[in-house]
Amino acid sequence: MSNRKNTSVWLHHLHEEIDAAYLYRVLAGLIKDSKKEEIYLKLASIEDKHVIVWNDLLLKSNIRINALNPSLKAKILAWSSQRFGTWILSGALMKEEASEVKSYLGLYKTSSDESTKNAALRLAKDSAEHANKLMDIKGTSTEPWHRSESGGLLRNIVYGFNDGLTANFGLIAGVIGASVSPHIILISGISGMIADSLSMGSSGYLAAISEKEVYDHEREMEKAEIVLMPELETEELALIYESKGMDKDQAILQAKETMKNPAQALEEKVREELGIGEQNSSPLKEGWITGTATAVGALIPVFPFIFSSGPAAIWASFIISMAAHFGVGAARSFFTGRGIFRSGFDMFIVGFGIAAIGYFIGEWISKMF
Repeated sequence: MSNRKNTSVWLHHLHEEIDAAYLYRVLAGLIKDSKKEEIYLKLASIEDKHVIVWNDLLLKSNIRINALNPSLKAKILAWSSQRFGTWILSGALMKEEASEVKSYLGLYKTSSDESTKNAALRLAKDSAEHANKLMDIKGTSTEPWHRSESGGLLRNIVYGFNDGLTANFGLIAGVIGASVSPHIILISGISGMIADSLSMGSSGYLAAISEKEVYDHEREMEKAEIVLMPELETEELALIYESKGMDKDQAILQAKETMKNPAQALEEKVREELGIGEQNSSPLKEGWITGTATAVGALIPVFPFIFSSGPAAIWASFIISMAAHFGVGAARSFFTGRGIFRSGFDMFIVGFGIAAIGYFIGEWISKMF
């Protein structure tokens, strides 16, 4: 790994740790349970040590960071949790710690720099411990960096909203380009909103069903393997226990004991080896949430035409749609890990490009026919 690439990686992780320390302290201040507050403050102090690790690596490369301040994304998360509940922040921190485990382990495997490898391995263990503590507080046991799931309610809302906004904005731009009468624009927009919401809703429903089928299939395969090849499954289970900190002999004994209860062994293997967990959300709920979010997003570019027409409605539609594109791009950054402004600006450009293409295609078709 080149020195320049090292620096980029170190800066990325430095800012992640700064945000984590800040958010743990915010969470500690919002929690009324003194025991949980103490845990969050301890986690914050460990994140401070992580900041020092990355900052020291940067200083050794003659790169000085003058201000170790939390990012805008972290401040927005803190603000949201202060007003809407700590579940927002605790969920984000759990996701972040889980992401850091994967990221640090990947960095450990790929980096050729010894200092980076040592830091990555140490911090991966710390992040795994932090994630487990957060899971204990939440009252669940599945290690979050192993989980494979659709992303939950909030992500379905954001992505459904994004699809409806972008698709219908492009459709309306095309109809405007065709220079049709105002009522045609409104009819087209409403029709597009209904069609897109039904399409996305049914897609969300089918995706949830498919996910459930994958879970059931993998579970049945693992169940069959426990019956048909118990020796191999015992060996694999022992390796899982060993990777979690047990010594080799203890891991083997624990694996043999677990295999005496096939139902328990199945749960252990599904959770730890396959890294999947049964989905709690129903396909109907997934479809309804996605479809509704899509309809709300699709309504935005149509809304001005309900109350007005002509250039005023067109410009109003353009302005609020472009603002919404930036906003939904910024919201997506909470799932993609990218910066708020970069993600928002990228989505702004995408929305503008789709509108431009739709407009010129509509204009071209109107002239052709």
